[in-house]
Amino acid sequence: MATRSIIIVGAGVSGLTTALELRARGWRVTVLDQGAVPHPDAASTDISKVVRMDYGADELYTEMAERALARWDLWNALWERPLFHRTGFLILTRENEMPAGGFEQASFALQTKRGHPLERIGRAGLAARFPAWNAARYGDGYFNPNAGWAESGAVVAKLAELCRAHGAVIHEHVPFASFIESGTKIVGVRTQDGTEHRADNVLLTVGAWTPFLLPETRPLLRVTGHAVLHLQPKDPAPFRAEVFPVWAADIANTGRYGFPVNAAGLVKFAKHGKGTEIHDPAQPRIVSEEDIKEGREFLRESIPSLAAAPLAGMRQCWYGDSVDGDFLIDHHPERAGLVVVGGDSGHGFKFAPVLGALIADVVEQKPHHGAERFHWRQPRAGLEASRAPRA
Repeated sequence: MATRSIIIVGAGVSGLTTALELRARGWRVTVLDQGAVPHPDAASTDISKVVRMDYGADELYTEMAERALARWDLWNALWERPLFHRTGFLILTRENEMPAGGFEQASFALQTKRGHPLERIGRAGLAARFPAWNAARYGDGYFNPNAGWAESGAVVAKLAELCRAHGAVIHEHVPFASFIESGTKIVGVRTQDGTEHRADNVLLTVGAWTPFLLPETRPLLRVTGHAVLHLQPKDPAPFRAEVFPVWAADIANTGRYGFPVNAAGLVKFAKHGKGTEIHDPAQPRIVSEEDIKEGREFLRESIPSLAAAPLAGMRQCWYGDSVDGDFLIDHHPERAGLVVVGGDSGHGFKFAPVLGALIADVVEQKPHHGAERFHWRQPRAGLEASRAPRA
């Protein structure tokens, strides 16, 4: 049988992990990206991403995250240095008890049911074990030791290195211009310099750029911007992972989450909320003074010793959202030869070790885990509370 070929547009974690998987299955793979790899504006870049399996009562994502965590350990064992750090995940609520059916209580119940050891954290335990937190403000929660964070930009760079080592061709700084069509079939991609790349299939893994390149996805997909702040405390000791792990603070209401101090002395925190809707891919990525003010107000209330730390960096991270929070991983229903991956919705990176095989199965039209949730569809209800539009 002739070697099958594919053009992958977008060199983030979805594109690169799929490139690796399809190379292992014997495909000829070419990856195109509009900028450098890792792309500085990509959602999969930055210094860190949360790796956790706490998904409320959602068993599909929980099970996927369990498999991904096992493979993060495998990647750590195979790579020159570990890029995933199992520091645990501290999940807090401002209520005296985790509200029934809320994210915290539902996650705690499902994780316990699946046999994961969790430590319930009340006010006294928070003050004793995680002293940077204002325990008067947070009444309940838990610590999940089976979680942590990944050095996201470094992971993307490593995946690109592995792709090249395994025979995938990666072209950087080649912005997409158009699809090459033969009737209703997509047979390749034309880049803005006029170069044509032809293949049996085209895979679009461009994250937040998806609804701009494929307007027909706009009923399901949208783009939102979210402020990310990097602080550099003068004394990093109180923010070491042992006493300040990855955290989510009453996230359905505040949207706030963050990380322990990294090797460069930076503490990153952000807001996983409704965000600012993005209408133009060329518009500037702005973190406003109001974003910074609101962030510091949250810190003064919740992590007082971090509130005045100097701001060392910031970025507006663009999410490629689906309006129901589920991924889109499917063949285009009207354009044969085109497979679309989108709707990362701010929570896709943690699944990097299992995404490649899942997407490759879709490309090869094999049964796959999640088909009932990730198919091409009309919007449906289901967006998590911290992301849902508010009246």
